[in-house]
Amino acid sequence: MYKSFSSSRESWGIMSCETHRNQPSCVLRVPIFKNLDMDTIEKLHEIIQKKTYKKGDFIFREGDRSETLFVVSDGMIKISKISEKGKEHSIRFLFPGDFFGQFALLQDKTHYANAEALEDVVVCTIHKNDFKEMLAKNPQITYQFLVELTNRLRETDEWVSNISLLEVERRLAKLLLIFYERSYPSNQILELPVAKKELAALIGTTPETVSRKLSHFESLGFIQLIGRTKIRMIDPNRLEKLV
Repeated sequence: MYKSFSSSRESWGIMSCETHRNQPSCVLRVPIFKNLDMDTIEKLHEIIQKKTYKKGDFIFREGDRSETLFVVSDGMIKISKISEKGKEHSIRFLFPGDFFGQFALLQDKTHYANAEALEDVVVCTIHKNDFKEMLAKNPQITYQFLVELTNRLRETDEWVSNISLLEVERRLAKLLLIFYERSYPSNQILELPVAKKELAALIGTTPETVSRKLSHFESLGFIQLIGRTKIRMIDPNRLEKLV
C-alpha cells in the first residue's frame, strides 16, 4: 500500500503573533529539533513565536534583510523569484515541517527570493540571535541542522536531475507525488496549489502539455480530475512506479 514520504514584528506584516509555549508542533515535527531532551525543548518554546499570514501575504520579499528562521506549522508557502522582465518563477514549495530563511540568517545577507502564503499559513519563528545562541550551546541541534542543510542540497540536485533527465510525463508524476506526500490531503483529494501555468514552468514544459498528461493519467486510472484545480489520487502506487 502506498505510504507518504517523508526584531520588529510590525515590519513583517503580521496578522497575529503569540508565544509558542502551548503549541510544540513546530519543535516536534522539524528534523533539526527531533530527539531533543525536555530541557532543550522547553528552552525552544521560550524563544519560538507563532505568526499567522493570510493567503496572498508575503512572509518576506526578495532583498529584505533576514533576522529570523522560519518553520512552517500549517499551510503551504511558495518560494519564487521575479526575472528582469518581471516574470515570476516558482523555485520550490514549502509544507508543514519545512524550515526556511536559514541561508540569509547564517550569512547575514538579504533574502534571495520571495516567500508567499498560498493559503492561510501558520509559521513559527526564531530570532537570529536566539537561534545562533541555541546552536552554540547545543551540539546536537548544530549537527542536525547541518544534516538537514545537506539533505536540502541533495534534494535540489535530485530535482535538477529530474528536470534534465526525466521525460515530461515522469516529471509531472513526480511533482504530483510530492504535493500529495507533503500536503496530506483528506479523502485522497489533492488541490493544486498553483495554476497549471506555474506547474508547467516548474517542470519545464507548457500548460497544454500538463493538461494533456493529466488527462492521460486519468485515462490510465491513476487519478481523477475534479474541476480545474482538484485531483483525486486514485492509485499513487502506479504513479510512483511510473517515476
